[in-house]
Amino acid sequence: MNAFAEIPVPGCPSGLAPASRDAELGNLDVFVRRQGKLSRLELSVRGAKCGACLARIENAAKALPGVTEARLNLSTGRMGVAWTGPLSANDVARAISGLGYGVSPFSADDTETDRAREEKSLLQALGVAGFAAANIMLLSVAVWGGAGEMGEATRRTLHAVSGLIAFPAIIYAGRPFFLSAWRVLKSGHANMDVPISLAVALAFLTSVWETATGGAHAYFDACVMLLFFLLIGRFLDARLRRRAYAAAHGLAA
Repeated sequence: MNAFAEIPVPGCPSGLAPASRDAELGNLDVFVRRQGKLSRLELSVRGAKCGACLARIENAAKALPGVTEARLNLSTGRMGVAWTGPLSANDVARAISGLGYGVSPFSADDTETDRAREEKSLLQALGVAGFAAANIMLLSVAVWGGAGEMGEATRRTLHAVSGLIAFPAIIYAGRPFFLSAWRVLKSGHANMDVPISLAVALAFLTSVWETATGGAHAYFDACVMLLFFLLIGRFLDARLRRRAYAAAHGLAA
């Protein structure tokens, strides 16, 4: 059962009132396990990529009144929260989603499906980036090889063709970084995808300016190659996480 999708951040930057956000969340109290005065909730957290993300999420949960335990497994995305008192499960979920991370009640089947879908999406983005990078590099080699002999019109044409190849590739292959950066920036935070997105965007815009003004250098190849190598790491990370989760789930079973 997927009780809710990714939720807007607190402070209502999206214009949703708290009551509207609660409607999207559903009643998460049905997923709470009671042990005397202690309440426990297991959540699936999406978007945490590093130790800084883990610390930020756990500290946000621990800052809530009555929370005695908040632990996130970065490999599986499974988070356990325990608290005493009148705190509701929706309050816990909103505190985490307010940082820009996706949250839903933990479900082994849903988690495995989400991880397989993420891995497939990253592989497709990697293929697009690799194909575009190979073609842009061929054009760049022509520019480098003709340095000092190639006319400005020819060089500008090759740069323009490179830009036409790079633009859709960057939009498609860069989505994992751009969407992650946008979510955390909306909540007033930052993660490692923010500088990546800025670097790609600024390099592309600089290259467009150089092409338009007849400059000698353009960096479309660098934009796409950066995404290509980063996506290799992101894909391998996603695959290792999925295998680690499957191994841990099998061991627990």
